[in-house]
Amino acid sequence: MSEQTNGALQRPSSRAARHSAIEDALARYVITSQQQLSDVLAQQGIEATQATLSRDLDEIHATKVRRPDGTMAYATPSMIGDVAQGKGPAAEGKAEAQMGRILNGLLTSAAAARNLVVVHTPSGAAQYVASVIDRHTIDGVLGTIAGDDTVLVITESDEAAVQRAEWLLSLASRG
Repeated sequence: MSEQTNGALQRPSSRAARHSAIEDALARYVITSQQQLSDVLAQQGIEATQATLSRDLDEIHATKVRRPDGTMAYATPSMIGDVAQGKGPAAEGKAEAQMGRILNGLLTSAAAARNLVVVHTPSGAAQYVASVIDRHTIDGVLGTIAGDDTVLVITESDEAAVQRAEWLLSLASRG
């Protein structure tokens, strides 16, 4: 189980956790070299050799793609269209629009409770809504737990929960 210390997400030293950290780094930053990726991971307390990073990038199917400004940067298959179109690594505008369309029909309420956001959906929709939230890198969100009609969004702080509850409601209203 990972825990949070001084605002930084702590990950276990497993291959799956390292892959998750790499995917997160590629989504958040423009990574142009394995050394740069190594530096980003080291800031999270993850040390990996160049050979390990090379193997990890291959395993998550990350490749270098040309960005509109001509630079080459790593991207996963799910990111490639956004990078080629010149959108930021996280493609925030597109992600928000997509989430808004989905949440518009599925989010019935959202409320903050300490560092948690309780999201209600129609019966059977919670797993889908949780997966939509989990697929996007959202500042302040650590993860989700879903039941049949309720999603629990775990955030970094009480303030983040309030902000994310309001944000999810505004996305659902725009959809």
